[in-house]
Amino acid sequence: MDAKLDPMPQGLRTELRDFYEDCASSLDDADLDGWIGFFAEDCHYRVIPRENYDAGLPLGLIYCMNKNMLRDRITALKETTMYEPRSLRHFISCVRVNDVQGSEIRAQSNFAIVESISDQEPVVNMVGRYLDVLCRVDGKLLLKRRDCVYDNYRIRNSLIIPV
Repeated sequence: MDAKLDPMPQGLRTELRDFYEDCASSLDDADLDGWIGFFAEDCHYRVIPRENYDAGLPLGLIYCMNKNMLRDRITALKETTMYEPRSLRHFISCVRVNDVQGSEIRAQSNFAIVESISDQEPVVNMVGRYLDVLCRVDGKLLLKRRDCVYDNYRIRNSLIIPV
């Protein structure tokens, strides 16, 4: 019996794992300007509950239709938003390449985000999956579309820092 061959190159899966971990580390390190660098100029980014995603409803907690909207959100977060300091830790797993069509890569991974605020015990803030469309620009992977589809029934705290 012939073993089923993985049609996706192993190097691409490894590259995606590194990409996801680097992207998450920029958020964990509060390097929000660096996080924006993972996106293409014509990107689409949203944080959406699973129920809305499954029903084809576009409404989400965060909805940015290009990189300038991401920049505006980060500027507002850094310069005008008042919130209690917090630390995040992203845990990424099950990175998969779903499809490669020309220069576009469709991939996904699971995420869990643990949040620590001041003198409180850490809590699981959000769990879900990233559904991504990536492209290469000058040989570098960039997010063209990211849907952060969360499984939580509700968000325990304000959604301050991007997912």
